[in-house]
Amino acid sequence: MAAIGVHLGCTSACVAIYKDGRADVVANDAGDRVTPAVVAYSENEEVVGLAAKQSRIRNISNTVMKVKQILGRSSDDPRAQKYITESKCLVTEKNGKLRYEIDTGEETKFVNPEDVARLIFSKMKETAHSVLGSDANDAVITVPFDFGEKQKNALGEAARAAGFNVLRLIHEPSAALLAYGIGQDSPTGKSNILVFKLGGTSLSVSVMEVNSGIYRVLSTNTDDNIGGTHFTETLAQYLASEFQRSFKHDVRGNARAMMKLMNSADIAKHSLSTLGSANCFLDSLYEGQDFDCNVSRARFELLCSPLFNKCIEAIRALLKHSGFTADDINKVVLCGGSSRIPRLQQLIKDLFPAVELLNSIPPDEVIPIGAAIEAGILIGKENLLVEDSLKIECSAKDILVKGVDESGANSFTVLFPSGTPLPARRQHTLQAPGSISSVCLELYESEGKNSAKGENKFAQVILQDLDKKENGLRDILAVLTMKRDGSLHVTCTDQETGKCEAITIEVAS
Repeated sequence: MAAIGVHLGCTSACVAIYKDGRADVVANDAGDRVTPAVVAYSENEEVVGLAAKQSRIRNISNTVMKVKQILGRSSDDPRAQKYITESKCLVTEKNGKLRYEIDTGEETKFVNPEDVARLIFSKMKETAHSVLGSDANDAVITVPFDFGEKQKNALGEAARAAGFNVLRLIHEPSAALLAYGIGQDSPTGKSNILVFKLGGTSLSVSVMEVNSGIYRVLSTNTDDNIGGTHFTETLAQYLASEFQRSFKHDVRGNARAMMKLMNSADIAKHSLSTLGSANCFLDSLYEGQDFDCNVSRARFELLCSPLFNKCIEAIRALLKHSGFTADDINKVVLCGGSSRIPRLQQLIKDLFPAVELLNSIPPDEVIPIGAAIEAGILIGKENLLVEDSLKIECSAKDILVKGVDESGANSFTVLFPSGTPLPARRQHTLQAPGSISSVCLELYESEGKNSAKGENKFAQVILQDLDKKENGLRDILAVLTMKRDGSLHVTCTDQETGKCEAITIEVAS
């Protein structure tokens, strides 16, 4: 069974799939793993994604951007009012609801924000289906932690209208933790995780407590005055000043020229996360004049220094408000595309010198991957009707995996302590000598702590016909998913060859 995780952000959208025990982002038809959350309307078609974003210079008044900011909101909401003021596409109130006014020449039509979101979700579904086929529609959708019921409902309805079977809405910080398996690998013990999300239009910082696989938001802070677009605007303003210095023309008042500069600055900003410099060339920027400018990473960092400082101050303020110091944080998770900026990552490292900074997954893919993992946990192998009737919500016994310690004696690791809230997912890496061609993962259940006996063994998974290695160990990754009905799905994968075996135990605990 496959499942889908979708993250619709303010400026971009991303879809991940969970299949065969792993989650990965799917690239769209243009080969991009992230799709701009932009919809452009013309006389006879609706265009979603990069083509819509690139055509906004010519069709700005019929191009809808940042629709997430207005979803489920009414005209008296301060956030909606701010959005209406800034939107290049006209927003009006009709029958007590906000609508986009689209004028394509032939006629004027009114479009609901939910319909715009539906088109983006449809694009995400189409992208997922390119890998999974058209049968897979089970999905988990992410929502910001500060979304109210109306916003959550509007987002969920838009996803359903696109044809998704929405299993659950999950908060973005929780999805970020799931992506890294936090709280899933070590079921016991308590830790504090800081989730730093810098998206296209806002900064959101959360401190989360992880205790026995349960996530709890202790404190959160969102700032709508800092995001990826603010970095782009800062760079675009610098390019405008350079053009003025070279050609004695101020283009800041020219909307078309500034939109061109924004597009170029956006591309340069992304390049500067991996390269030392970026070239901005604009054909006929103003009155037929071409513009060519090289921007170094050092220049970009200097220009954006006040914005970086704002980000760090937001973290400090949240820690102070929560009563924490940097030493109380066990891990920092980065998500949101703008958190890939190297200078910003370094400043966060400086603030938490002794803390692990989790950035191995591309930051703009973290949240959809977490959502896909949650979707995988939820669908598993169970029949949903059976799940509802049994109502088993905690594991009754300890579930242990057998291993061998350094002295050669058997050792047992508790993966699901009794009382673990379900559904739950755990990962365990089993090391085996490379000289053997088959590996057996043995599972036990126990009433007491670590007191497994041979007769308590209830399942095993055997990986056979593995290629022998002359020296060293082989790593076998076991992923165990326990459902609400007590059934357990186990997948074992040889990390080197990808060879995989899976079993399902109907009622494990």
